[in-house]
Amino acid sequence: MADETPLDRFKRALTGTARAIAHEPEVEVAWSADAPAASGKNFRVPLPGRSLPPDQAAEARGFADSFALRLRHHNEALHARRAPSEPVARACYDAVEQVRYEALGANNFSGMRGNLEAANELRTASDPIARAQGENDVPLQSALGLLLREELTGAAIPERARAGVEMVREFIEARTGGDFEALALSIDNQEAFQSLALDMLQHLELTRPDDAGEPEDSGDEDDGQDEQEDDSEQESDGAEPQSTEMAGEMAEGESDGDDQTEAESSDDMSDGEAGEEGDEGMLPVRPNRPWTDIPSDFEYKYFTDKFDEVIEAPELCDSEELDRLRAYLDSQLTGLQSIVTKLANRLQRRLMAQQNRSWDFDQEEGMLDAARLARVVISPGHSLSYKIERDTEFKDTIVTLLIDNSGSMRGRPISIAAISADILARTLERCGVKTEILGFTTRAWKGGQSREAWLADGKSPHPGRLNDLRHIIYKKADEPWRRARRNLGLMMREGLLKENIDGEALLWAHQRLLGRSEDRRILMVISDGAPVDDSTLSVNNAGYLEQHLRRVIDWIEKSSPVQLAAIGIGHDVTRYYKRSVTIMDVEQLGGTIIEQLAGLFEVE
Repeated sequence: MADETPLDRFKRALTGTARAIAHEPEVEVAWSADAPAASGKNFRVPLPGRSLPPDQAAEARGFADSFALRLRHHNEALHARRAPSEPVARACYDAVEQVRYEALGANNFSGMRGNLEAANELRTASDPIARAQGENDVPLQSALGLLLREELTGAAIPERARAGVEMVREFIEARTGGDFEALALSIDNQEAFQSLALDMLQHLELTRPDDAGEPEDSGDEDDGQDEQEDDSEQESDGAEPQSTEMAGEMAEGESDGDDQTEAESSDDMSDGEAGEEGDEGMLPVRPNRPWTDIPSDFEYKYFTDKFDEVIEAPELCDSEELDRLRAYLDSQLTGLQSIVTKLANRLQRRLMAQQNRSWDFDQEEGMLDAARLARVVISPGHSLSYKIERDTEFKDTIVTLLIDNSGSMRGRPISIAAISADILARTLERCGVKTEILGFTTRAWKGGQSREAWLADGKSPHPGRLNDLRHIIYKKADEPWRRARRNLGLMMREGLLKENIDGEALLWAHQRLLGRSEDRRILMVISDGAPVDDSTLSVNNAGYLEQHLRRVIDWIEKSSPVQLAAIGIGHDVTRYYKRSVTIMDVEQLGGTIIEQLAGLFEVE
């Protein structure tokens, strides 16, 4: 094609190769300026320079090869069936499986070997193992994966990670013994490899024999139910953890047994206290206690909040740039806007139907019911019929849309989220429902001023959250849509989207809702995965941010008057939120938000 650029030709070749490797004709490859990721058959790989430098081209090929090998050689249902629940054990379990299917490609194709090594180099550059100063700083899953890769493929440890691996090599090798050799002999059989990997995790004292996943043949009468749950997990699992996302997502899907027991016990004790909201079917039962009683401790802390900011969108760029960004957003979504608008109109009709007046018929007094006069004419013995007009109760309502502004949302996902928020705000305003639009990210990559202060203070162990929060107000609840419309273009600004610390953002949005006087408060979160912040995860336990998010969600769902819902883009959020949905295609977002909101607006 005459109009094709070298990048276009390279992308076309990359897509064809990925389809051939995966044996999947529907694979699609797209460029990404952020961490590479895969959602089903949609791959996002690093964008090389226009001149296609060989090292950058190899990195793009490597990630595409890795994702394609996963599709061809990895069975997600089998992998999930016996996955350990403990966060570090699950991360190691995931890491060695990734090494397995990548080794199948590297050992059979020399060109693929080079590509995968280039991708591994890039992945390692952003891994905390590259910055480890001591043995306690080394992520065990990263070191274990690199050592196993060395055994299975002969690939050298990347230079950046070599020091970190050497800190824990003796510890790992002393406990794994001949596990690596046994794994090498089972590389072609995922099920056998999985069993050996679980044995290795026991040797590393990461799991116990009684909690290293569910046995495959339990013999219980619940087998059918277990299989359905496994199938459900297979359908909802998100993309393969990559690069900086590994640490944040490695505990995804784990359930703490004690927490679950406490939650079930709390629900059982609260059955008699459900009140009006307990009749709502889809809503969680909430104990009858003061809703302002927010727990003071979620076993979470921050090193300092001195550099955090809550800022309105216009303060982050000038008026002229906002206009330009808004115009760019509109141009990106010309074809989609009409579809979302139709869906928004459907939501408006549903809301207006709830607000319309209705009539009580066959009353003794009131307005004469003309429709029943014929009955009186035909049968004079019937008395005249009257009707009384009455108002349908419609709670005063506010909706807050909390949008993940992390780097992994860059591109089409953030565009769809922005335009959907825009149209929903306009629609809800016409229906008399106030809407607030908020966003959350961080001020810097990898820590910012908070990390600098921590380093200057002597690097105290386990400092808690170690990055500067940036919470953005795109539209206030009492602000007319026409004044806030252009603010949403800010999401298109280069450099705005960084890391995401979801738990604190959720508490911030929730606190703003608690300060409102409306009878019904709805908080909808739009995100694409688990919390990720390299700076925080490199100096705390691996599941630190995710555990905090789970506790915040659990408290809101059980104890707060705020109705909470979530939409995940490309990643499973049903494991966090009770009322949630996951979409794999961003074009589903507009309709999904509308359907979720419509359900929340149903008459209680």
